[in-house]
Amino acid sequence: MTIGRDLLTKAETVTVAAIEAGVPALIEAREIIAEFHLMTRRKTEAGFIPWIERARASLVSSFASGVAKDETAVRAAITSPWSNGQTEGQITRLKLVRRQMYGRGKIDLLQARLIGAE
Repeated sequence: MTIGRDLLTKAETVTVAAIEAGVPALIEAREIIAEFHLMTRRKTEAGFIPWIERARASLVSSFASGVAKDETAVRAAITSPWSNGQTEGQITRLKLVRRQMYGRGKIDLLQARLIGAE
């Protein structure tokens, strides 16, 4: 439901249309999510407050409430040129390797697995 319509196959388009016909509120929810995605991609916060108000009255109200609670951080994330994606990726990789070792993840073994993997 979050993929652009132009990227869907014919079968996926038919499926999405059938789901939206059965649950019309999904159409609005999809539009709201698309607007948020567009704000983040364009790095513009224009229309942010109206977006929160519209989203709070839809199926994505819990997401909108979370965004509203941390409004300053979300605004900074939208407008800032900085990203912590690289850091988060490294942390995720470290956790994956640690979980794969089932508790044998002492510092020397972790170091060997992570440095040797690069």
